[in-house]
Amino acid sequence: MKALNIGLVVLVSLGVVACQKKLDTDQKKVSYAIGQQIGQNIKQVGLDVDSDVVGMAIADVLKGKNQMTPEEVTAAQTKLQEMMMKKSQEANVKTQEQAGENKKKSDEFLAKNKTAEGVKTTASGLQYIVEKEGTGASPKESDMVRVHYKGTLISGEEFDSSYARKEPAEFPVSGVIKGWGEALQLMKVGGKYKLFVPPDLAYADKSGGKIPPNSMLIFEVELLDVVKPPKPDAASKPAPKKK
Repeated sequence: MKALNIGLVVLVSLGVVACQKKLDTDQKKVSYAIGQQIGQNIKQVGLDVDSDVVGMAIADVLKGKNQMTPEEVTAAQTKLQEMMMKKSQEANVKTQEQAGENKKKSDEFLAKNKTAEGVKTTASGLQYIVEKEGTGASPKESDMVRVHYKGTLISGEEFDSSYARKEPAEFPVSGVIKGWGEALQLMKVGGKYKLFVPPDLAYADKSGGKIPPNSMLIFEVELLDVVKPPKPDAASKPAPKKK
């Protein structure tokens, strides 16, 4: 908690100075960069602070003053912990509600989609459409693959795309979400599938980035090649990873 309080003081004090002076020296630029970083951290936590009061506090510290007793400081810190705990609990409740709503939407979508023309459903519940059948080899779970893909939510919002990066992705078949791993082993090199991945074959009730909990994911996947595994120290491109 002490570190957090110090961070708040530094953030506001730097912020007040930065908006009054030009960033015309290395010292000011470094100070502003530090303030930006701390500000982002506080924004993520969602703290509601009074910048004027925090600015007053840093000024008092530099003058050797303190308008609160040690007991009052401890009480304020306890109150801050209570506020953060409450925010965390509220966020958890909201996430659970969202997960329930998304699960219902996913089930409804998949129930309707399985009767659509060209849609095939596997025993696991994975749905897919063969947009182009390949003629090459099919990868095994132990293989590496090179693919182009685009991922969207039911709403149509795109959350990931190798097309947008203008570069195919390479990753192990065993290192992706279950729905992808299953689909890749059904494909042949040169093929293109459209996947409808149920939440339990994707990220389930977990959320990450632009993907809310219990989201059903839609992917367009082109299997470009089955490649040899990279060396242990080689980096691979981003892909829908397991969690």
